[in-house]
Amino acid sequence: MNCQQIETVRELARQYMDIAQSDLHVRMRHRFHQNNDLKIVRPPLILEELPWNELRDEPELACLCEDPRLRAREENFRRALYRERHFRCDNYIEPVYAITRAHWSTGCGFTVEEDRVAIDSTNHHIVSHRYHDVLADESSLDAYHDPVIHVDPDRDATEVAFASEVLDGILPVELRGVQTYHAPWDVIPRLRGVEPILEDMIDRPEYLHRIISLFTRAAELEMDQKEALGLFDPRSPAIHCTPAAVTVPHPSADGRHACDVWFRTMAQMFSMVSPDALYEFDIQYSLPLSRRFAFTYYGCCEPLHDRIHILKRFPNLRKVGASPWADVERTAETLGPDFVLSRKPNPANVAHIANPDVIRAEAEETIRVCQKYGCPCEFVLKDVSTIGYRPANLVVWTETVSAALDRAYGPA
Repeated sequence: MNCQQIETVRELARQYMDIAQSDLHVRMRHRFHQNNDLKIVRPPLILEELPWNELRDEPELACLCEDPRLRAREENFRRALYRERHFRCDNYIEPVYAITRAHWSTGCGFTVEEDRVAIDSTNHHIVSHRYHDVLADESSLDAYHDPVIHVDPDRDATEVAFASEVLDGILPVELRGVQTYHAPWDVIPRLRGVEPILEDMIDRPEYLHRIISLFTRAAELEMDQKEALGLFDPRSPAIHCTPAAVTVPHPSADGRHACDVWFRTMAQMFSMVSPDALYEFDIQYSLPLSRRFAFTYYGCCEPLHDRIHILKRFPNLRKVGASPWADVERTAETLGPDFVLSRKPNPANVAHIANPDVIRAEAEETIRVCQKYGCPCEFVLKDVSTIGYRPANLVVWTETVSAALDRAYGPA
């Protein structure tokens, strides 16, 4: 390995470690934990899923390493440092370099078939999809097979040894497992398209039940295998863009079981169906899975204000998403002090021109209702498809929302 490239990564790691050990970040990590424990603290302000391709001309993000293994680590450090320097948000930075255990699933036999049309040739992950229905009839389900989880301890050992050599004396290296993310109704529409599913809710409900039953079986089998392999890990810091730090009520002896981690689930495409239909086709299937875990976090980009009473059937519900389309007051009132409101502000407010008045009004509405009803909350700006190639939009957004939080809760 090139010594100069190694030193580039080591210098970035030193800066990263200084931030992680600072008093500000020690308090920040504690505040993440308190918030998930339903304490009223200054809500975490999180910035995730950024269009890094639109920031590629920023000098601080220019990678120097040619070795692909070093370059990947360099890029991660540069992005973390850039966020810390420019965006006034809560970056969950730990004094450790974490490596996720290598694992993968064989899947359950179904393959997405789609046509893609690029919207922006410079932004390859934002495309238009036209999905082909590969589960159109009963015979399509014959392709199902039970999934098998594989691990690769040799690869883990190689990754840990490499990172430990590069970061020796700067950052300790930890091999970690995972939380869990269960979103069958994000997968099934990619196998069918949305309209056939909605039509079948009326014309062939029994067929939809067969499909979701298979996906539930697959999820249960994967969970069994992850548990047997010791893949679950409460040290994994995030549960899909939000902090996972929390006091687990009944931890296992070795901390490697479902009861030690979060269960994250949602059914975004069902925002346009009734609460009863949501229960019929989603909740009743995910409930038995959720009971294995410490807590459940439900919701993503769908409005849930009119169906929280259904979500409360999860006995371990702890966090609920409040998307830009949710009635945030109704959500806060229904959740009250017993659940965390995970507010997803509108990413459209940074897509073109970042108007501080619009951003402030949205943030202050959430703050007002959460304080009114004693509801713990967090702000998570995510799904940021574009910032119009204006990095300053994110600066304006974070400074505006942080100022609103300062006024309501005090400085971080």
